[in-house]
Amino acid sequence: MKVKVISRSTDEFTRERSQDLQRVFRNFDPNLRTQEKATEYVRALNAAKLEKIFARPFIGAMDGHIDAISAMAKNPNHLKGIFSGSMDGDIRLWDIANRKTVCQFPGHQGAVHGLSASTDGRILVSCGTDCTVRLWRVPVPSLMEPDDASDDSAKSLAVYTWKNAFRAVDHQWDGNLFATAGAQVDIWDHNRSQPVNSFEWGKDTVISVRFNPGEPDILATSASDRSIAIYDLRMSSPARKVIMRTKTNSIAWNPMEPMNFTAANEDCNCYSYDARKLNEAKCVHKDHVSAVMDIDYSPTGREFVTGSYDRTVRIFQYNGGHSREIYHTKRMQRVFCVKFSCDASYLISGSDDTNLRLWKAKASEQMGVLLPRERKNHEYLEAVKNRYKHLPEVKRIVRHRHLPKAIYKASNLRREMTESERKKEDRKRAHSAPGSMPKEPLRKKRIIQEVE
Repeated sequence: MKVKVISRSTDEFTRERSQDLQRVFRNFDPNLRTQEKATEYVRALNAAKLEKIFARPFIGAMDGHIDAISAMAKNPNHLKGIFSGSMDGDIRLWDIANRKTVCQFPGHQGAVHGLSASTDGRILVSCGTDCTVRLWRVPVPSLMEPDDASDDSAKSLAVYTWKNAFRAVDHQWDGNLFATAGAQVDIWDHNRSQPVNSFEWGKDTVISVRFNPGEPDILATSASDRSIAIYDLRMSSPARKVIMRTKTNSIAWNPMEPMNFTAANEDCNCYSYDARKLNEAKCVHKDHVSAVMDIDYSPTGREFVTGSYDRTVRIFQYNGGHSREIYHTKRMQRVFCVKFSCDASYLISGSDDTNLRLWKAKASEQMGVLLPRERKNHEYLEAVKNRYKHLPEVKRIVRHRHLPKAIYKASNLRREMTESERKKEDRKRAHSAPGSMPKEPLRKKRIIQEVE
C-alpha cells in the first residue's frame, strides 16, 4: 500500500540569515494562471508609463569654450576622455566623469575643423583653416586629473604646414597613417612632414573623411560636389563614387558590419549604404527637419546618433526608418558634432552655443550600481514591454515624444509637402502612357549616378 504524504526539506525554505528574502514557490502551470496575459499586459503598460516618468536623458553641460564647437574626437584608449575643438582654434581634453577640462592644446590660429586620436590614444591629430596639421602628445590616463595636468603635456609634437585649409581628419583604426580632407585627400605618416599620398577626383572641396574599421586601407569621403567616394590606399586611383542630389556632411562606418556606412545628408535624411553596391541605399533614416550635420555609430553597431541644424540630437536603429529617441534643450543651438561614448552608455553633443552636453543613451536608464534583483526586474519589464509593444495603448505611450513647437510645425509641414508631391506624381502617372513613368523608390530617388 502506498501512502502519499506532503513532505519538504527544511534546507529548501529555511533562511540562512534573517536579512534574506523568504523563498517563494511558484507553480507555472498555465491552467492555474488563467489571467496571466491580462496581468502581463498591465505590467507592460505600467512599465511603458514608468519609463516616460523616469526619462531624464540630460546629465550636464561642459562649458569652457568661448566659440562654437566644430569638431570632436573620442580617446579609444581612455573611456572618460573626449577631445573638442572650437571655431577660435581652442582644443580641449575633457574628463567626462568630472565634466571638467583636463588640459588645453593651444596653437591653431583659425577654426579647428578636424580632430582624431591614434589607435593607442597617445597622439592627437588636429587640422583647421590655418592650413596646418598638428600632432599632440596626449597625457596618460594616470595624469588625467583636472588639477594635476602637467604643462608639457599640451605641447605640439609636430606642425605640418600645407597649401590649403583642411576640413576634416581621420586616423587609421590600425596603423600610423591619417587622412586629411580639403582641396584633395592627403594621406600622412606620423614621421613625415609631407603627405605620402594624395587622391583627387574632381576639383571640389572634400568635407569629410572616414577610415574603414575593418579594412585599414579603405576610406570614404564626401565632397561639396554632392559625391561620396570610396578610396583604397593600395591603388593609385579612387575606387568608386556615387553622386547624390544634395551634399553629404558626414559619414560613419558601422563598426560591427564594416562593409556598411551611413551618410548624414543636407536633405534632412541619413542614408545607409553597402560599400559594394552604391547604386541604392539600404535604408533611409528620416525625422530631422533640417540638415544633418554629424553622425556617429555606437560601438555595438546596432544604433547611431545624429546631430542636426534643427537643434536636436536623435538616435536611430541601424536599420530603422525613424528615430527611437530625440533630445533637445531650450538653450542648445545648432548641433555641429555628436559622439557615442566608447561603452555605448552616453552621448556627447557639441553645439553652436559653445557647450558640450552629456546625455544618456537610454533616457530612463538608472545610473549607478544596480543590485542583481533590480537588474533582473528591469530586464523582465523590458521583455514584457517588448512582448506587448504592438498593442495600441503600449505603442502610443512608447512612441510619444514632446517636441519643441518649431520642430513640431516643421515636421508637419514636411509631411504635407511629401504627401502632396506623392499625390502629384500619382496623378501624372495615371494620365501618362502605361510604363512611361515607372515608380522609383526613395532609396534610389536621391542618387543621380554611380561612377566606377
